[in-house]
Amino acid sequence: MKVGLIRCMQTEDMCPATTCLKVMNKKKLAFEGIEEEIELVGINTCGGCPGKKAVTRAAEMVKRGADTIVLASCITRGNPIGFPCPHAEQMKAAIEKKVGESIKMIDYTH
Repeated sequence: MKVGLIRCMQTEDMCPATTCLKVMNKKKLAFEGIEEEIELVGINTCGGCPGKKAVTRAAEMVKRGADTIVLASCITRGNPIGFPCPHAEQMKAAIEKKVGESIKMIDYTH
């Protein structure tokens, strides 16, 4: 599995993504049950509200080899600030439309 990780720009200055990377590396939580090796192709932010840049950034990671796009938990669950992105579903739908059905999407990390 080759992963492109998209995280919230609002939380990047307080969270270095260590928990996302840890669960990916140890195949826990959202990555539980994945048998194949997980390779991180890239990590980027959504670009800030309302997350429009996430679409082109996800597409670029796919061009660079990602077969899976993961929305970090800061977007979908609000970790660590307790405020999920109000644009998460729209962002996910736009990414899916742009990258196509052959690319797997994962809604959270931890």
